[in-house]
Amino acid sequence: MLDAITVLATKTPEKASESLAAVSTVRQEQLERTMPGRVSGALWGLPGVWVQERADDPGTSVNIRGLQDFGRVAVVIDGARQNFQRTGHNADGIFYLEPELLAGADVVRGPVANIYGTGAIGGVVSFRTKDVDDILRSGQQWGIVTRGEAGSNTWRGVGSVFVASRINPNAEVMFGATGRAQSDYKDGNGTVIENTSSRTETQIAKATYRPLPGHQMKLSFINYDTRYDTGQPFIATSGALAGRQISSIFGTTVNNRIATAGWTYSRPEDRLFEYDIKTYWTKTETNQKKDQGLPPAFGGIGLIGQSRHFTINTYGFDAHNNSRFETGPVRHTLTVGGDAFKDYVDTGGFGVVFTPSGDRTVSGAFVQLKSNYGEWLEVISAARYDRYSLQGGAVSTSGDRVSPKVTVGVTPFRGITPYVTYAEGYRAPAVTETLVAGIHPVVFAPFTFLPNPALKPEIGKTKEAGLNLRFDDIWQRGDAFRAKANVYRNDVSDFIESVTFNAGQTGQGGSACTIPVPGPDCLQYQNITKARLEGYEIESTYDAGVWFAGFNYSHVRGRNEITGSSLAKIPPDAATTTLGTRLLDRKLTLAVRWQAVASKELQEIPSSSGSPAFPPTSSFNLVHLYAGYEPNPDLLYSFSIENLLDEQYSRYLSSYPNPSGRGDPIAMPYPGLTVRGAVKIRFGDEFFKERG
Repeated sequence: MLDAITVLATKTPEKASESLAAVSTVRQEQLERTMPGRVSGALWGLPGVWVQERADDPGTSVNIRGLQDFGRVAVVIDGARQNFQRTGHNADGIFYLEPELLAGADVVRGPVANIYGTGAIGGVVSFRTKDVDDILRSGQQWGIVTRGEAGSNTWRGVGSVFVASRINPNAEVMFGATGRAQSDYKDGNGTVIENTSSRTETQIAKATYRPLPGHQMKLSFINYDTRYDTGQPFIATSGALAGRQISSIFGTTVNNRIATAGWTYSRPEDRLFEYDIKTYWTKTETNQKKDQGLPPAFGGIGLIGQSRHFTINTYGFDAHNNSRFETGPVRHTLTVGGDAFKDYVDTGGFGVVFTPSGDRTVSGAFVQLKSNYGEWLEVISAARYDRYSLQGGAVSTSGDRVSPKVTVGVTPFRGITPYVTYAEGYRAPAVTETLVAGIHPVVFAPFTFLPNPALKPEIGKTKEAGLNLRFDDIWQRGDAFRAKANVYRNDVSDFIESVTFNAGQTGQGGSACTIPVPGPDCLQYQNITKARLEGYEIESTYDAGVWFAGFNYSHVRGRNEITGSSLAKIPPDAATTTLGTRLLDRKLTLAVRWQAVASKELQEIPSSSGSPAFPPTSSFNLVHLYAGYEPNPDLLYSFSIENLLDEQYSRYLSSYPNPSGRGDPIAMPYPGLTVRGAVKIRFGDEFFKERG
């Protein structure tokens, strides 16, 4: 696990510990120890990685080094991009994935993975779902893996079953289904947080066929369905609305479908061709019905019983080929490829002017040369060409650019590799950022969204210095230490941020603010000439077999270089420590995880009309315990205690608006002490053969 193989940074297989990039991996053993209740749990504690989420919505938005939303962090599931976005009081770009389906995840921080796809000026998160090799052991023809989990606070349960078969050496199939349900949870103070219950069902199917030596064709399909109520109840206690439920509550269903088809070819003797071609379709659809809240005449959105929907269809492909050759003593890998996707945004019902319909086409091509001289020098140079076009209403925009990248790493002593990188990334504006328009009603002070057809793409330019450390047999035979540390600066020109201004002023693109209401009258996505994000990260792991330990730390700061003000979505400093042991011939695993998160002070958060963009949060410490007993390779008992100290805490960015329509937003409390237990069982064909 310390030397997990990844292709995310360069599209060539390499050990994550040796990759000349800020790469982190999550594999099955780590997932079993964390027992994630939502997909954000799989990323828990990774340096430079934060999430924005609401407890009354199962969706997740990944923040890397202070960048998120509208594709700044490219999220892919089995190679399919997740571009769903719905304007509301949550992140501007979320995805839905059942953690029970996960087999692993890879994360690249920064635009060093610009060959992976356009827009990822923050980084890339790639999730891999379970496949045949995750269900069957070597030599098994067919098998079943089933898992059940139950937990407290106040009740939660998960069930899953996966069936796989190696029909013959060239064909295999896998099917799976999961169910998850939970009730409203209690925070550290024992208060029940309403509308945090949900029910989720998923189905997955994969088929693999190998028609010729070296060739593999794979089809996969995921169907995700969840139901929940979103919104936090609030009863007015004074004024004309005293006794009225004034905040809106929406009964919500989300369906996410992902279909992929891939063809790969690889043979050791063929040094000219090693290709990977994939096409995909992702459809995310949200349907909502208003169940509670004020009507529009009193500043609400929609009438009780009215419905609205938000749908995005993404069609795309990704293809590349690796060729290997030498020039004298220098070994080369030349990677050439291209990718494209098209988003179709469709909305309907009340209040959908904040998520306008339209379509966007983004495409690109790249070339990368990875050169190695002996064991001490590695140089990676790449260039990517991107172009986009966007249409909606009477607006049509387009643009293109070439983004370079170069990395140089040296290994002067065995196990020590410093490297430096310069990489650029290019992000096209999203449909919503460009076209959003309409009046947003709130109880006391409505404001207007203004479109910006003149919005320019963002360009990120990152300078990074890193150090990889790899040592084996340090204090005893078989132990291993791995560490990655880096310091970076990302200068983003034409950074896109929401800006408020008053009636009588004119925004970018000539849009005039003309609504004469008190407060910040208009909001528009505008280009900030220059934003800077900088920081450093540490990721380290030591494993001696009988015991293991890890330590991760991240620090990031971001500001508007023109005004000097902080950027809104910069997470606080965080340190995560893991300590564990394996006993009883390594059948019993015990681990404790401690995460210490710094406070986010009010002066570090930008504000509008006296209200911060997000509520400040206090520092907190989380302690999680895990025990796993594996009496044989086909049976695993798991037990965890999360938030052992029952701490009352909120994570920065996870908040909801003040239901009164005035005042600061409110931080969303996270769960208090939660106990969970699970049993995982594997059945294979040999199980029944041994029993006659």
